[in-house]
Amino acid sequence: MSRLNHQWISQLPIKKITNVKPVSGGDINEAYQITTPDKKYFMKVQPNKTAKYFGHEINGLKALGKAIRAPKPLYNGQINGDAYLVLNWIDAGYQGSQSELGQLVAKMHSQTNDKFGFVDNHETGALNKTNNWDDNWSRFYVEQRLEPEIEACEKLGRWNKWRQQHMDNMISAFRKYYQNHEVVPSLCHGDLWSGNYMFDTEGHPLLIDPDAVYGDREYDLAMTTIFGGFNDEFYQAYQQTFPFDDGLQDRLQWYRFFYLCLHLILFGETYGGSVDSILGGF
Repeated sequence: MSRLNHQWISQLPIKKITNVKPVSGGDINEAYQITTPDKKYFMKVQPNKTAKYFGHEINGLKALGKAIRAPKPLYNGQINGDAYLVLNWIDAGYQGSQSELGQLVAKMHSQTNDKFGFVDNHETGALNKTNNWDDNWSRFYVEQRLEPEIEACEKLGRWNKWRQQHMDNMISAFRKYYQNHEVVPSLCHGDLWSGNYMFDTEGHPLLIDPDAVYGDREYDLAMTTIFGGFNDEFYQAYQQTFPFDDGLQDRLQWYRFFYLCLHLILFGETYGGSVDSILGGF
């Protein structure tokens, strides 16, 4: 909090600020609530970054916001070498409808594009994700998602011959399947775990913190199955709104791998067993 002194706060493009206090929601960024006589704001701060640090999130929120409920980016800039992003404040509720959440995600996935990718790339400390436009899903997923992960694992010493052998088998099966199965590029959240949805005080759901990409909607659905937080009502409502394609459960492993391997990169061999469990099936 010492970073945000009066001199720092006075440079924000918000008038009559009466209070700034730290709040939860800052796993990667520092997070604050800003209060004025008229309204509240949610602000993220990333020390020692330029304003464009938040560009991917801003573009993702704008894309989601055209179709579903999501926070609105209001201000973005840099103060004293720190990047900031200001969003509208949303009071959180603790009870909400999983059915409505399922409908919300299905509606997001119904927004389509003619190619896979996104308007910008996403660089993180762990992995640089390119989102270059491609009309071939298997090529996009292998070259712009899986191969960068393998490279990161190798640099960290978290890869071996066994993993590479089974990875090659998995990629071969993946490519073979999608030679004969068309995928429509759907707007995906990109990090759809339970920490990235919330309910407002009226119980309506919204999605936050996107890592947006136009991809296979099953890439998003796989993430919902890893850490919990999505129940039968969610999947039933999704299915009614945007029916699943046959054989979904078999394909989810390809996408669960991406998220679990990312956790292997971030947190180490705690996730090695989960990664090996998937690879062992190929």
